Amino acid sequence: MKKYYNHIILLIVVVVISTGCKRQLTDLYNDPDQTTDPSITKLFTEILDNERVRPNYWEIRTFVAMQTGIYTQSLSYLNTPAVYQQNPSYSADRWNDFYRNASNGSGAMSQYRAMEYAYSQLATPADRAQMDVFMQAAKVAWLDQASQLVDMWGDIPFFKAGILPSSGELVYSPFDDAATIYRYILDELKKAADYFTNRQLPDGIQGTFSQQDILLHGDIQKWHRYCNSLRLRLWMRISNYDEPTARTEVLNILNNPTLFPLLQGDDGYFPDLHDILLKPLSTYTDNLYSALTELTNYSAPREMLDDKMKPSNDPRIPVLFDKFGKMVNDVFYPNADYNGLPNDLPGEAQQPIIGNYAILDSATFLLNTKLPGIVMTAAEVNFLKAEAFERWGGGDAKAYYERGIRQSITFYYYLNSLNTITRAPLIPPGATIINTFLQQPAIAYDAAPSERLEKIATQKWIHFGFLQSVQSWSEIRRTGYPELDFFPSTFPGAELPPTRLVYPSSETSYNPHYSAVKDKDVRTGKIFWQTR
Repeated sequence: MKKYYNHIILLIVVVVISTGCKRQLTDLYNDPDQTTDPSITKLFTEILDNERVRPNYWEIRTFVAMQTGIYTQSLSYLNTPAVYQQNPSYSADRWNDFYRNASNGSGAMSQYRAMEYAYSQLATPADRAQMDVFMQAAKVAWLDQASQLVDMWGDIPFFKAGILPSSGELVYSPFDDAATIYRYILDELKKAADYFTNRQLPDGIQGTFSQQDILLHGDIQKWHRYCNSLRLRLWMRISNYDEPTARTEVLNILNNPTLFPLLQGDDGYFPDLHDILLKPLSTYTDNLYSALTELTNYSAPREMLDDKMKPSNDPRIPVLFDKFGKMVNDVFYPNADYNGLPNDLPGEAQQPIIGNYAILDSATFLLNTKLPGIVMTAAEVNFLKAEAFERWGGGDAKAYYERGIRQSITFYYYLNSLNTITRAPLIPPGATIINTFLQQPAIAYDAAPSERLEKIATQKWIHFGFLQSVQSWSEIRRTGYPELDFFPSTFPGAELPPTRLVYPSSETSYNPHYSAVKDKDVRTGKIFWQTR
């Protein structure tokens, strides 16, 4: 299919895709939303089958395109009066999809609590030993999602959430301190990492684990790498809040790669082998076209493209963006260059000029049915390592920074290659092009220390893009980079993006423990790790 044909589709048609179809896990069980089997193995699969991880319509359209994609400027948007106002219904959906088994999330909290109960009912230590690998892997995935909820809201119901008392009556959980939750998460991830160290499963358990593990297909070593990489992410997340402890823990991880292996891909990086990616179900046929065009979020973001990528001739531009163009008398006229939609104009001025500016690439993003959910990538790990070594010494920060950029380039060309229907995949840039790019003044690592940290954070922001905008929002608030300019809104109280999300009405209206956090529940509040 020719690329210009895709342009015509984008210019003329807005298709509303129904998201009401039932999800299926082929070869595992027919309908996980309706399963009545409370077995630990199937509950484990339920936790992994998370539509808030996969870039599906509902997650992108109602949460990313309306909130985190805007707050990070990883998506373009129209400067309407309420553009920075949190949508209470859709953010409540995101909250609820963590706590219960709803249609758009895995209900990680409820599923994990059900696993804990089922595990406690096993008759013998031998029975429990057979289920340990499912419990440990599920715990990693559950705590990953829990940390993201803390990063967006702060204090959340956690330690008693999802646990039914002996009476069986519904009891609302109190809000737990965000810093305390983080320390618990890090302690439990360390226990999981210890469990996965040199772990070998009996053949029977390995076979079942491989079948039920729709994320890593039973690869124990990769679960170990995921667990340690998540620990690295979270220790760095709190490194400005508790730098002495974070420094000790991070350098211990980085200086002991045999004991604490991380996502790497050093000797030949292949995203499908080295990253943590949740692939779409075999029955999935949708794409992100409707999710990104219904709210006019498909234009290229100005600051990312024009200010950060074009000056250095970033080789990711052709797979991230499309020059686009306009239809005049049924003839398509392509734009001459890549330019992002101006973000310093009111919405009514932006709307009629959209065709003059680049858009998100149709093959890579808009029409790609094979986009995976990005849990974590080797590029992120290398950017974290670069920051740690730059701040605290002990390693070659420049080498890891450049490796992160190289892997990011490979990663986005990989995403582009997954779409073999819209057009032929683009050929990745060669070594000469990448080496020249790394020597560009805006990219080259030879700079003052403060500039180096800004470069690391900026490249991580570009790498995260809108597909990992939740992580991107956290890192922007933590590091202060990149420094984004926002067009002030005229909406009272929401003139600029928030620094945290406010609690949903289900908690403010019905949870009697809300009074304990009411004073903190403001959009200008800060998560405990946000010291800048």
